[in-house]
Amino acid sequence: IDVSVTISPIRDSAGRIVGASKIARDITAKKRAENELRLLNETLERRIEERTSELARAKEAAEAANVAKSAFLANMSHEIRTPLNAIAGMAHLIRRGGLSEQQTAHLDKLEAAGHHLNEVINDVLDISKIEASKVTLEELPLAVEAIMANVHSMIAERAREKKLELVRDLPPLPGNLSGDVTRLQQALLNYAVNAVKFTTAGRVVLRARVLQEDDASALLRFEVSDTGIGIEPQTLRRLFASFEQADNSMTRRYGGTGLGLSITKKIAMLMGGDAGAESVPGVGSTFWFTARLKKSGVTYEETPRLTLEEARQILRSEFAGRRILLADDEPINREITTMLLEDVSLAVDMAEDGVQALALLQCNEYAAVLMDMQMPNMDGLEATRRLRKLPQCAALPVIAMTANVFAEDRRQCEEAGMNGFVGKPAKPQILYATLVEFLRRAGAGGNQSR
Repeated sequence: IDVSVTISPIRDSAGRIVGASKIARDITAKKRAENELRLLNETLERRIEERTSELARAKEAAEAANVAKSAFLANMSHEIRTPLNAIAGMAHLIRRGGLSEQQTAHLDKLEAAGHHLNEVINDVLDISKIEASKVTLEELPLAVEAIMANVHSMIAERAREKKLELVRDLPPLPGNLSGDVTRLQQALLNYAVNAVKFTTAGRVVLRARVLQEDDASALLRFEVSDTGIGIEPQTLRRLFASFEQADNSMTRRYGGTGLGLSITKKIAMLMGGDAGAESVPGVGSTFWFTARLKKSGVTYEETPRLTLEEARQILRSEFAGRRILLADDEPINREITTMLLEDVSLAVDMAEDGVQALALLQCNEYAAVLMDMQMPNMDGLEATRRLRKLPQCAALPVIAMTANVFAEDRRQCEEAGMNGFVGKPAKPQILYATLVEFLRRAGAGGNQSR
């Protein structure tokens, strides 16, 4: 057995040792417990090391999966938007050529289908990016009035077709707010489109008001109210989940991906707010979201947007004959974009990748470059970084014209040295207006020889 022994001297009155006391205690159980505890600690340490190693491997696998997912989403966006760009561009050119009434009606349906497909793709890619935590919010000066006006204009035609009254209810708001204009507008538009879709008579009201305000920020509440079909209470609880709709049956009347409300809620949460709805079946619904917007030292000033016809006329009158370099690896996209540019009296040289683009830039002068991001041999980002090192290209307007339309794609283009950004499918109005903006900045008026 294990024992613990204590020995103490016994002394007489003079201090001499005359004996000793000895006490032995049985500590077998204590030693056994200590050994068991030591073994347990060693086992726990080994398990912790194993678990830590497992977690590290799991973290690496998750990060690799996120990278793969992001790459997949970027490729998915590019591959789908590229043919959509050809569809939209060709439809525009066909319409410009003159059509019969029946052909115009057919083309209207074609463009509507393409627009709907683009919206579906945007929703699927948006929810995937948000769930992968890949969304970066911008902080730019904004005006809620301008956002409301844009949403109003986007749904006005659909509201008129259904004879709905479309109202904006907007009290005075702070004029120095900043935030992500695109995401705010997207969230409000999701609600507004649904309101018009599910309302057969009556009105749709767009509202915004301040809930809280201090020196640094303001918490705003956005609402869209309608006099539509309403929603049952048990259905409201699941409406903001991904891929959910009030009616999930195969014969549902209204269609849609079921992603718009989920995206709106996730956008609101990214902005420090929340989202929800109140509804009475047969009476109507109110969908709301809140967002905390920072206050900046800059007051938003809206730049008037050129109409399609205004931009077209400016290009023809001020920049006729100017030469544009188009770098794109897709033959049909090169053909469509060339036709759009020649339609406004611009001359075009084409490159199939960044290598060809750089070779042409060293031999010719151009008023601007339209640069795709994804190309073989050399992509648009690397080509832009290299062309910026050429003395004659230091101030050359380089506009990204790409199917990679996420915020990080825009940021990569800016970091590479690009000036503007046009997403595919490219709307002629946006393409022309962007060219006007940067050609005017560069002072590229008049004719240009090669």
